[in-house]
Amino acid sequence: MQATTLWIMAGLAAASALAAALAERRRHARRDLDRVGWVPWPAVQLAALFVAVLLVVLALHGD
Repeated sequence: MQATTLWIMAGLAAASALAAALAERRRHARRDLDRVGWVPWPAVQLAALFVAVLLVVLALHGD
């Protein structure tokens, strides 16, 4: 893969991690405590951060 593609994918993964962090913050600030939701946002954030770091390492290694 080209390094540019890896950087773009790493940016998308980082944006996904940021979106998961915002969703988790929103879930904690909910008004109705009975509406918890079903998405494990911390796990989504951790997975997205792992993918972002992996892609950054691959992009740096490819240069």
